[in-house]
Amino acid sequence: MVVVPDFSIENTVGMNFIAGCDEAGRGPLCGPVVAAAVIFPNRDIEIPVVIRDSKKMSAHMRAIAYDWITKNTIWATGQCSAVEIDELNILWASMRAMERAVAGLKCAPDICLIDGNRVPAGVRGRAIIKGDAKSLSIAAASIIAKETRDKIMHDLAVRFPMYGWDKNAGYPTAEHLSAIEKYGITEYHRRSFGPVKNAMESGNES
Repeated sequence: MVVVPDFSIENTVGMNFIAGCDEAGRGPLCGPVVAAAVIFPNRDIEIPVVIRDSKKMSAHMRAIAYDWITKNTIWATGQCSAVEIDELNILWASMRAMERAVAGLKCAPDICLIDGNRVPAGVRGRAIIKGDAKSLSIAAASIIAKETRDKIMHDLAVRFPMYGWDKNAGYPTAEHLSAIEKYGITEYHRRSFGPVKNAMESGNES
């Protein structure tokens, strides 16, 4: 049985301005972790696009959904750089990126629905495990976060085409690992992550 996200959780909470929050980019070896917060000001609105967990959508479907979401909701993104990830670790950097996304909303939410099992400090929220498969607000945030991060990595790929970031988004694919071995690492690589750390220990730093 396929679980389709809807507003059941939002409606149960019983508040008006409910932000869904999610992040993208915990696993890659480089680039920022990006979070998004999305509020549907009118949950009775007809939604003519598919909104699902971004990982379950094609790039084409995500692009269409991103365009609709950005025009019909209140939304914001927040980031933590590779340097911050190395300083904080990826978990706490993800939490901080979510805090920044929520803080960036043009109106303060009554409560936030957070994908996962932890609520960021300073955010009034409720953690929803696998929330991007249950809540439309969280699913929308997952799409905004994913599309925003992919755009960042595509832009960086223009400067560093040898790593294939436009295709692998910085994940540890064979192509990316081979490029690290051949060309070394960049300022955008996460030095606390194993393959990057190993490259540095081998003296393979650009």
